[in-house]
Amino acid sequence: MTIFVDMDDVLADTYGKHIELYNKEHKTQLQLNDISAGEVWQNVPEIHQDSIRSHALQPGFFRDLKPIKDSQIVMESLCDKHEVYIATAATQFPNSLKEKSDWLDEYFPFITWQHRIMCGHKFILKGDLLIDDRVYNLEKFRGQTLLFNSPHNVHDTGYTRVSSWHEIAERLL
Repeated sequence: MTIFVDMDDVLADTYGKHIELYNKEHKTQLQLNDISAGEVWQNVPEIHQDSIRSHALQPGFFRDLKPIKDSQIVMESLCDKHEVYIATAATQFPNSLKEKSDWLDEYFPFITWQHRIMCGHKFILKGDLLIDDRVYNLEKFRGQTLLFNSPHNVHDTGYTRVSSWHEIAERLL
């Protein structure tokens, strides 16, 4: 089986990083469980929304992310059993291409450069499964899809959802 896996908010915790930076910048105590739906910037006062939107443009943002719980061990097992590729929109932010590659080298060294696709539109990918947190990436993909839960997609319907890497392991290993 050929599997494509998104990075941001599937392998790498960008949502948590936005919250961490927001709290530092504005001396607040926002936590993930304070957010019921939407993007981080949609859950703060309007005056602070632009600062959150600019985080991904800051040098080091993508390099300094934490891996999503259990993603490393499950991905390594998936790679042993399937043809697995990282498919990430690294061209969207100027610094992210190198930072994401360096991040993968550190946290997922078993995924070689030949299995990393840094792209824009993911519907051009041809494979069996796409795991992503964004419906716009899943809606035109011709294979099966798994929607990785995140506060920004809680209202999206029509997709098979997974809430953890443990759940992905149960489905695919």
